[in-house]
Amino acid sequence: MMQTVRGVHDILPDEVAIWQFLEAKALTIFGLYGFTEIRSPLFEKTELFARAVGATTDIVEKEMYTFADRGGDSLSLRPEGTASVVRSFVQQSLHRQLPWKVWYRGPMFRYERPQKGRQRQFHQIGCELFGPVGPLADAELMAMVMHYLGDVGLQAALVLEINSLGCLACRTPYRALLIAALRQAAAHLCEDCNHRMERNPLRVLDCKRETCRATVTAAPIMLDHLCLGCRDHFYQLKGHLETLGVPYVVNPRMVRGLDYYNRTAFEVTSVGLGAQNAVAAGGRYDGLVEQMGGTSTPAIGFAMGMERLVLLLDRQKILARGMDVYLATLGASAENAGLVLAETLRRGGISVELNLGGGSLKSQMKRADRAQARFTVMLGDTEIEKRSVIIKDMAEGVQQEVARSEIMDYLLTRL
Repeated sequence: MMQTVRGVHDILPDEVAIWQFLEAKALTIFGLYGFTEIRSPLFEKTELFARAVGATTDIVEKEMYTFADRGGDSLSLRPEGTASVVRSFVQQSLHRQLPWKVWYRGPMFRYERPQKGRQRQFHQIGCELFGPVGPLADAELMAMVMHYLGDVGLQAALVLEINSLGCLACRTPYRALLIAALRQAAAHLCEDCNHRMERNPLRVLDCKRETCRATVTAAPIMLDHLCLGCRDHFYQLKGHLETLGVPYVVNPRMVRGLDYYNRTAFEVTSVGLGAQNAVAAGGRYDGLVEQMGGTSTPAIGFAMGMERLVLLLDRQKILARGMDVYLATLGASAENAGLVLAETLRRGGISVELNLGGGSLKSQMKRADRAQARFTVMLGDTEIEKRSVIIKDMAEGVQQEVARSEIMDYLLTRL
């Protein structure tokens, strides 16, 4: 028997409603803030991710799905969404249309150990904002994230964590201090952290192993070494969030796993997902557009893991809404009349599941229950003669006869 590859999974029809719910909320909420959707390719030249994400990151070194095409080019399935959006921004010379606000959705790919809320093919919803340089944009973006999460029913269970990663001017001397501190503690760090220490020391602060987390508690933090500009940016960001009434906590040891971030970094975390507890994360990447060959343009963005959001959602509440109508028919004449009636109702905006499998009325009522139908419309020879139907309210358990000409109005007023 053929099975899925390890780390990927089917999203079956009874789960798709949850994913559609999340995507529909994104379209609505992000649209309120002026974001429009972009759809980028599933694979790009490997060089794009090496340059954007960082050649020394775990993603590029260990996790990308990379292959050579028939022309000999090295291509990679996208491990994250920002690099492709930045490539599009540069390629289409969109710096002339600032501010440029886009959101995306779709699968990403990383070869890592499958775990709760993260597979090798996983899905993200994300936003990227190009143009604004100040902390006002950072605060508005975080407010939008929390607005979205609140609207899907999750905000009460989540915490917004913020930090500043500084800029090149203040991070360079801080990096030297951090490396010196990590060298002294090298014997207590894992093999990966010892490898990262010289090449990408901030990533050591993000290690999820308890021994490493305990060891780095004494390491210097970026917040204590910010330059005046970065310190003022972070101070204003906190003020804007307080003005908006968006609760937050400062997490001075929170860093991002991608090299392009500077100044503002943030995560929205949950207590229900174990060590990998971030459901949304992002930050500023003011130098990335220029690094990718474009005109220097400030930018900030974030991404949310859809699998993690699905784990936290109240599935029953979302899936409670089934079909509007189950149309039960008895006899050949009723089947033909039901076919026409079902199509008429659908064109009026009412969802209908038509009985296609014959059977007794009792068996059809069971199918109506499985379809979670709000109403069951019953049609037999008697109803055809009387030009009527019997409509049963499945929640209330009451039914009544309704003239065929009044069916549409009857249902629309009650749905």
